Amino acid sequence: MNMQTSVSQAKQLGGDAEWWRGAVIYQVYPRSFQDDSGDGIGDLRGITRRLPHIASLGVDAVWISPFFTSPMKDFGYDVSDYCDVDPMFGTLADFDALIDAAHAQGLRVMIDLVLSHTSDQHPWFGESRVSRDNAKSDWYVWADPKPDGNPPNNWLSIFGGPAWQWDGQRQQYYLHNFLASQPDLNFHCPDVQNALLDVARFWLDRGVDGFRLDTINFYVHDKELRDNPPLPMDQRNATIAPQVNPYNHQEHLYDKNQPENLEFLRRLRAVMDPYGAAAVGEVGDAQRGLEILGEYTAGDDMMQMCYAFEFLANDCPTATEVTQVMDRIATVAADGWPCWAFSNHDVLRHASRWELGTDGLKTVATMMMCWRGSACIYQGEELGLSEADVAFEDLQDPYGIEFWPEFKGRDGCRTPMVWEADAPNGGFSSANRTWLPVANEHLSRAADKAGNDPDALIHHYRRVIALRHAHPALLKGTMGDMSAEGTLLQFSRQQDQDKLFCAFNLGNAPVSVTLPNGTWVVADGDIGVTLKAVQGGATVDLPAWGSIVIKAGGAA
Repeated sequence: MNMQTSVSQAKQLGGDAEWWRGAVIYQVYPRSFQDDSGDGIGDLRGITRRLPHIASLGVDAVWISPFFTSPMKDFGYDVSDYCDVDPMFGTLADFDALIDAAHAQGLRVMIDLVLSHTSDQHPWFGESRVSRDNAKSDWYVWADPKPDGNPPNNWLSIFGGPAWQWDGQRQQYYLHNFLASQPDLNFHCPDVQNALLDVARFWLDRGVDGFRLDTINFYVHDKELRDNPPLPMDQRNATIAPQVNPYNHQEHLYDKNQPENLEFLRRLRAVMDPYGAAAVGEVGDAQRGLEILGEYTAGDDMMQMCYAFEFLANDCPTATEVTQVMDRIATVAADGWPCWAFSNHDVLRHASRWELGTDGLKTVATMMMCWRGSACIYQGEELGLSEADVAFEDLQDPYGIEFWPEFKGRDGCRTPMVWEADAPNGGFSSANRTWLPVANEHLSRAADKAGNDPDALIHHYRRVIALRHAHPALLKGTMGDMSAEGTLLQFSRQQDQDKLFCAFNLGNAPVSVTLPNGTWVVADGDIGVTLKAVQGGATVDLPAWGSIVIKAGGAA
């Protein structure tokens, strides 16, 4: 049997059917994680080589950003073959080996499915654009121009300019919410939905444990192609480039977030369930993100998890802002399940975005691990990597090139991982030149240095992830009694007899917290303020960016 096309014998890991509740998921951006081939670009074999690092954190799963065949106009988020590996990253056999190695270390594997659009080099689009009456003529969103030749409506592309591109062959416009080379699929066409469900089955059969679903709320568009209304300036609160991108000038009522999307998500869930697989959806909507999260994760026939962008915002959340988000979640997503993230491949790293030192990074990491929901951490976050400064001549991201210098794009969070401080390219690659330069300022935080420094952030990540897994209350319990007073945030978590009290000082001055009624002991002596057994009503002083996580009753 040809190993390039053979299906891996390793299937999904067994165990808890709801393994995703409270799970910690580690995101890998393949181009920048580890280069095994020596061409300056990360690859699947490189990921396999570094799986012990990921497993050492104690996480439950690894999410791998796109590695499919692609012309790489948007670095893999423009797919030209959903069922193969781009040669840049390796082969299907390499992927099968990665699955086997991850499962052997107890790691589940989630892959990034980009279902809303393809590359314009995908064979489906090549056939669709030939004529208006071929077998795939309605697989993409085509529309006639207005009488004056302008696009059919006012929809805009996230990457700038109209969301419509004229095609001279069909004499029609096609929709692209992103680059013009990323035409949107038409989810109103049943054959499109069926083909994409077959893609999911292909990867599930190879042993993947779930999916991260890119732009999950973009799948379906308004059939009537109605214009979006303008968005008042005081509501323009998008996470990425809110001031320079006119996309943020519209209320996106019709180009995404359509009710017909719910039925497709039910069909996808039905495909995943026999495999015990789970999905986390990316909800891209600055105004209704939490409400959509609630809609897409409610009940047992929708997606298991979604994340919105509230904590990917530019400013470090205050205690009051955290309570507002959590109160909103309790209102609009009480039956759903959020997945939290502070950094990813699309936003400035939060160490820089929020201007946090090591104490602050420790506290926000602890806080996220104590919230109800699941959690994603982005490669290098555990090392405290800052946003890299990438010169214009080294930029690769089309978003940054378009809006430079007001918005420098996403390359600064995508620079290569640093593994060995004294090795060429930080141990990422043996190539003379890497696809993005290794940030010199990252070398002092390389994984080998961190491993030998007992005060390094990575050890704190290991402790708080272990804390999360040690307490059913943190994995699947309820969250209540949340309050904010100045910089002090406090709340409780409870599952059956396991009850925790959590308090965080999100500021630069000391504060005091009064413990709730009961007897409390420290839940982990290496996290936050260390306490002996104390009674409710006692006052505990929290230093700047300090925290406590304590357990009710007897021994922790």
